[in-house]
Amino acid sequence: MSAPDVMPDLAPDYASSLLVTDLYQLNMVEAYLADGLTGEAIFEVFVRTLAPKRGFLLAAGLEQAVRYALNARMSEAEAAWLTETGRFSQRCLDYLRDFRFTGHIDALPEGTLCFAEEPLLRITAPLPEAQLLETRLLNLLQYQTMVASKAARMRLAAPSADLVDFGLRRAHSGEAGVLAARAAYLAGFLGTATVAAGRAYGLPLLGTMAHAYIQAHEDERAAFASFARARPDQTVFLLDTYDIPRAAERLTALAPELAAEGISLRGVRLDSGDLTAEAKRVRAILDGARLQDVRIFASGGLDESTLQGFVKAGAPIAAYGLGTALVTADDMPSLDITYKLKSYDGRPTRKLSSNKSYWPGPVQIWRERNAEGRLHADHLTCADEAAPSPKAEALLQPIVREGRLCAPLEDVHTARTRAAEALASLPTSAASLEAPEPLTAHVSPALRALAAEVDRRLG
Repeated sequence: MSAPDVMPDLAPDYASSLLVTDLYQLNMVEAYLADGLTGEAIFEVFVRTLAPKRGFLLAAGLEQAVRYALNARMSEAEAAWLTETGRFSQRCLDYLRDFRFTGHIDALPEGTLCFAEEPLLRITAPLPEAQLLETRLLNLLQYQTMVASKAARMRLAAPSADLVDFGLRRAHSGEAGVLAARAAYLAGFLGTATVAAGRAYGLPLLGTMAHAYIQAHEDERAAFASFARARPDQTVFLLDTYDIPRAAERLTALAPELAAEGISLRGVRLDSGDLTAEAKRVRAILDGARLQDVRIFASGGLDESTLQGFVKAGAPIAAYGLGTALVTADDMPSLDITYKLKSYDGRPTRKLSSNKSYWPGPVQIWRERNAEGRLHADHLTCADEAAPSPKAEALLQPIVREGRLCAPLEDVHTARTRAAEALASLPTSAASLEAPEPLTAHVSPALRALAAEVDRRLG
């Protein structure tokens, strides 16, 4: 008897599929084409407001957003399925089959600090083109910016420790786990346990062992010895399977035997219990055995608040594995992020609805720093205005012109360097984890005047 057929995998190619979108985008494309609304549109992506405990955001996800815009396509199989649905005209289907992005992209470089109402990205393109990109661009920019901002808070909480992403198993999908690893590394993490992210982005891979390895052996000491001989360059041992102090003593007793074989101990990991107290007990056992170079690694439901607590308590922990709180950004699992039409066919526009209004027309962000190099003030102006001061730096930079890159896309390693410099420039008030005071951009008189003019016209 033959095995039943396996259903075909119809999952989209998330890097390029035009079907990774909301139905209303396709509905609008159909209507735009019917109405002849194909003039130049300008959309900007920005976060309306920051959550109460957020003093800043760290821009991330631009590389994936740009790659998607440039590679967005509808495959023949997808087009055939969409035709079968009977929802759209042949004109719309032909447009989708032939889709190529032909517009411009301006954006904040990844690793740049940003605040409420400041655009992360601007799209200038024919209206149907720009509309089709909305859902996926928001999806990519929101998630990595959200995770990078969470990771940056963890970095600020424990500035001297090594931080490692352990989040793949708790991420909301495999794609999310890989992108979270990238965002965390951008924000200053040492590396990740997610193997696919190591391959995709050249991230350092770090990992230890699970309790199952210890439990699979009759004897804990034998488990340590076996693992060390199998993985002599990965000698970080999990101590909390049974009894932590006893495990530490067994490991220290094994150390001379391993040293004679040329195997040195790199670290121990604690994953449960009162981590501050246990780390101090283990540190004393290790130091008593002259194993001062063996580092203590902690994991298990940690976030920036617990990291800050360990630092204040003087816990002798050198490195941390962060998982659930990181990849889900558990205290702020979404951003108030939006993609809004700023201008159509040369006509500035905006919404006027309560709490959802925004500045019309394309804008520019200008940043000023004080004499110590710390962020001092941001200014929002019309995109064609001059700098508000000689030392102000324009943040939105050209990335794509007429559907082509202006310069090679930066990789995550370049963004990581920028993020480290950015976090070092944060005012203390904005860097606070509990009661931050985020910067509010100064709005230029010309931009305020444009808003008043648009309001009069719309009113």
